Amino acid sequence: MMGIVEGVGFDAQKVPTDPGVYMFRDAAGTIIYCGKAKNLRNRVSTYFASPDRLAIKTRHLVSKIRDIDWIVVRSEVEALLLENKLIKQHTPKYNINLKDAKTFAYIALTQDKFPRVLTTRKTGAKLEAFGPYTDVTKRRELQRLVVSIFKIRTCRSLPKRACLNYHIGICTAPCIGKVTEEGYARQVEAARVFLNGDTKETEEMLAKEMKEASAARRYERALELRNQLYSVNLLSGKQIVDNERTYDQDVIAFRRAQDSVLVVQMGIRRGVLLGKRDFKVEYQENFEQEFLKAFYSSNQIPREIIISDGCWADPDEKDALEEFLSGSRGGPVSITVPERGEKRSLIELAGKNIEVNMDHDAALGDIQNALNLPSLPIVIESFDISNIGSEHVVAGMVRFVNGKPDKSGYRKFKMRTVSGADDFASMREVVGRRYKRLIDEGAKMPDLVLIDGGAEQLRSATESLAALGLNIPAIGLAKKFEEIYLPGEVVPRRYDSNGRMMLLIRRIRDATHNFAITYNRKRRQMRMREEFKD
Repeated sequence: MMGIVEGVGFDAQKVPTDPGVYMFRDAAGTIIYCGKAKNLRNRVSTYFASPDRLAIKTRHLVSKIRDIDWIVVRSEVEALLLENKLIKQHTPKYNINLKDAKTFAYIALTQDKFPRVLTTRKTGAKLEAFGPYTDVTKRRELQRLVVSIFKIRTCRSLPKRACLNYHIGICTAPCIGKVTEEGYARQVEAARVFLNGDTKETEEMLAKEMKEASAARRYERALELRNQLYSVNLLSGKQIVDNERTYDQDVIAFRRAQDSVLVVQMGIRRGVLLGKRDFKVEYQENFEQEFLKAFYSSNQIPREIIISDGCWADPDEKDALEEFLSGSRGGPVSITVPERGEKRSLIELAGKNIEVNMDHDAALGDIQNALNLPSLPIVIESFDISNIGSEHVVAGMVRFVNGKPDKSGYRKFKMRTVSGADDFASMREVVGRRYKRLIDEGAKMPDLVLIDGGAEQLRSATESLAALGLNIPAIGLAKKFEEIYLPGEVVPRRYDSNGRMMLLIRRIRDATHNFAITYNRKRRQMRMREEFKD
């Protein structure tokens, strides 16, 4: 061990040149960073040789280092294995930690005599898993089709009597002997082929049954089969590579944006694009390798990882990481940096997704600069009042995070204290109720409040915020000329209607309007049904 004391400096000669793992400790002796190196001396020296050239996060790390410890090993692969164990054991503050990222679900078939289909976030020997699926909508649609087309059971245990699924025709009822074990096994095998991405057999089967049903004038059944065929075609249309590919791939693209790095990971399972995951992490040296190690410490490792170019200054590190991942997977893993062809087009597709994220970030920066906001408006909440005449007055609130809709944060409001079509009083009520609740819950406030309306609607909202002692930035967007009103300003401001800022603000406003209108329509339909019953 070697002491690092502020003002004394760094003695590189005390660090061995062997491969190994180095650990930085703070004044309390806590490990704050673990790293591996083919040559410990060379790697550790990079932190102290030119501190002004380091990334902000790395400079902050160096300022906290008080001791350095290391463990010498025989090879770089051994260093990777040891580094992985130490990071899991100590969870150092400055290592990239993606374990809190959302875990995605699988569709699975059990190993029972009559297998059932289920959703799971864990895999094991007792389950045959397909996925993981990053697109929740697609996963649910796939599982629904497996049940409705192949009639696979969903019950936890075989009941003594047939359940509703049998009576509506989406289960063959092995529980009461309506299907043999061999017959059910054929259903499961067809479902397995479908979940593996080969939809051709399923499409042909559905098309044949649809024609037979139509010829027999069973039109409702024909319509049901047509809808199933349409759903299968829609899902298979998302395939972007050869259907016959028998191994899994990940496509990962990196793009540095000042002191951050944007990452898009796209999972391809047997030729089917399952969806994407977005990450934004502080930049640090050797970021790409650090990201891959962190990501695959808690995610499924595919047969091939396709990455953007510029990631490997040292080819030996690529070879070592491949060997490390192969050992973790229990099979070969290759890391590919394509220059042309199909794989290059996949990287370009991932890059386009990053550009979309960068546009969101740039638009938020434009909003902050144009409106002189105290911070980047990461969280924006928007309100709209919807009424028809003096009845059915409701409000909708949508929440955007990092320029994207956060639908779990959407809220609906029925008026409690306002009678009739008074938009201003209604706005005062819903804004007051929303942020009174956040105060009571101790929740974080948004960075910006957007009001669908002009100066009067904005004044109503800011009066409610002031009554609660809140000073949240708020603006109003008037529909007629797409002008922005600021509190206390009589003359509205106009900005480039096709600029990034206004495109995002209008998108948020339109989402709020549509959400409120949909809720209003639902309330009216409910009222009409009640009147009809009477």
